[in-house]
Amino acid sequence: MLMNAPATFIQSYIDDLNDALNQLKPGAALTRIQAAWLGTCLTCILLMNSVCWAKFERASLGDCKVAALSWVFRKASIPWDWLLRVSVVLILKRYGITEGVLAFDESDRARSKSTKRIYKVYKQKHKGSGGYVNGQTIVLLLLVTSSITVPALKILETEL
Repeated sequence: MLMNAPATFIQSYIDDLNDALNQLKPGAALTRIQAAWLGTCLTCILLMNSVCWAKFERASLGDCKVAALSWVFRKASIPWDWLLRVSVVLILKRYGITEGVLAFDESDRARSKSTKRIYKVYKQKHKGSGGYVNGQTIVLLLLVTSSITVPALKILETEL
């Protein structure tokens, strides 16, 4: 798969997102480079069903380097909290959603025995064997409406 520019509907979404962001919090709009980076990342996620900088570089035939992509993610002053709020508002407006219910969904994820590099791992009771495993509990906050169910927030149980 070759990717040279963001998909047109993603570019339209980013333009709407940027306009709404600028209206909600003046001065917080994305720069041209940040908007291009976000469009590239969203298009690559859509094409490859993965969040992997190396795959993004291969899809762009080397135009987008791994170091540059990850640098923008880590170091650019993107207002992530405002971006999330505006994204949710845009999606709700676009689909005409005016009411819904927030629901929690919790699931245990078993991990390997060597879990030194995995965030927030602890001993869990394994229901199948009756023993213990290292694992994480993932909690999703879902917005449930009559037409759509959207994950609103994903957090680890230990942060609640």
